[in-house]
Amino acid sequence: MSYLKPWQSYQQVSTNTASPGHLVVMLYDGAINFLERALSGFALEDPLEFNTTISNNVLRAQQILTELNCSLDMERGGEISTTLRRLYHYMDDRLTQSNLTKSREGIDETIRHLTVLRDAWREMLSGAGATSMGSVTSLSACV
Repeated sequence: MSYLKPWQSYQQVSTNTASPGHLVVMLYDGAINFLERALSGFALEDPLEFNTTISNNVLRAQQILTELNCSLDMERGGEISTTLRRLYHYMDDRLTQSNLTKSREGIDETIRHLTVLRDAWREMLSGAGATSMGSVTSLSACV
């Protein structure tokens, strides 16, 4: 029988018990974390490590962006969902360019955008706006 490490167990419980809004914040945190790891790849001298560190972490962040995009409730979310969808597509395009050219600019820009979004969600969740943003995302799995 395999036992999870304590931090994996904690992470699994917090993911399973978090509200949809808190899951969105967790997804933003995850994408930012992967992009920061990608940036660390620019300091590596070995070409294989340089390329794989950047590429693998950018791809993981793009998977999170895809999940965030798919979770948008376009019917109930109105203009906010439409704007977020356009922004997610834009960030995905910027990350693709950065990954292909191995340049930092798109990664840095995406981190800035995700940080603003994450901070806005945190603020909303801590205040009275918690119910008003519930219709933006449905957090259903992407098909």
